[in-house]
Amino acid sequence: MIDTTTLDRAQPTDTGLRVHLAEDEADVLAAQRLRYDVFVAELGGDGPLVDHVNRLEKDSFDPFYDHLLVRDPARGDMVVGVYRLLRDSRARDAGQFYSEDEYDLAPLRASGRRLLELGRSCLHPDYRGGAAMFLLWQGLADYVLRHQIEVLFGTASFHGTDVERLAQPLSLLHHRHLAPAPLRVRARQFQDMNLVPEAEIDRRKAMLEVPALIKAYLRLGGCVGEGAYVDHAFNTTDVCLVMDTARMTDRQRSLYTRGRGA
Repeated sequence: MIDTTTLDRAQPTDTGLRVHLAEDEADVLAAQRLRYDVFVAELGGDGPLVDHVNRLEKDSFDPFYDHLLVRDPARGDMVVGVYRLLRDSRARDAGQFYSEDEYDLAPLRASGRRLLELGRSCLHPDYRGGAAMFLLWQGLADYVLRHQIEVLFGTASFHGTDVERLAQPLSLLHHRHLAPAPLRVRARQFQDMNLVPEAEIDRRKAMLEVPALIKAYLRLGGCVGEGAYVDHAFNTTDVCLVMDTARMTDRQRSLYTRGRGA
């Protein structure tokens, strides 16, 4: 079994980094500040509630989410990684899931299973490709077990809105990683991802163009909904990722529960 030690208290790691759930407004502000640096300053996103004066990327859903933070004590306890997590019970309080504006989630809602929406995952540039991402995954694994989550989902983004430029990786996702029918959500403003015949895809090149977060989900057995959503306000092209924990192999499960026990 995976260690289900509570995340309410920060957990130290051999990297010196620590992970915990936000406990107060200051923690949430720290998460929103990192999100601004990545999604707005770096990637050019925007939104109606983005606070440019105070450099905070926020929206009306933030109060309903749990915010998972990674901090580096060696840099003044700076927040270097974030994830926000919305259980189905809290989505009822919010009135909907965040991604419901982009995707019809009827198949997930009809499943009767315990759902968790993931979003706003980002890392400080100095911590990409290292231990911070694994620590976020381990924190997520604890959270999933504690709340007995069965299906995880959420939108993940390609930078930019030029669908023609993204035709190869989007087509690869459509042909090779489409969700099974019972979990196949569909984009509301439908952008077809079947843009290139499978035989004409340069698979190696296409996979290199898939963002790291999406590739991480695919390695864990994740799949994508039908169609992409072009988000001009946020300067992204979004896909909806779905991960059924019951379908994960032991090898896949070990990837995101690494270090959490046997």
